[in-house]
Amino acid sequence: MMDRKETLIREVEDLPTAFLQEVLDFVQFLKAKATQEHLETAFLSEFALRKDWLKPEEDEAWQGL
Repeated sequence: MMDRKETLIREVEDLPTAFLQEVLDFVQFLKAKATQEHLETAFLSEFALRKDWLKPEEDEAWQGL
């Protein structure tokens, strides 16, 4: 049984050339969306952890490094 990636590749290979740019655009959109979601998660994590990072004990703990 074929896995999804092989199935997708086979389907793309069977597409008319006129649709290839649209498929490429969609794949690039999905990659950009994943990157954006990752950045949003990192930003929200930073916001939530900031209160702990800014404590004097944290400064003291990292002072020797």
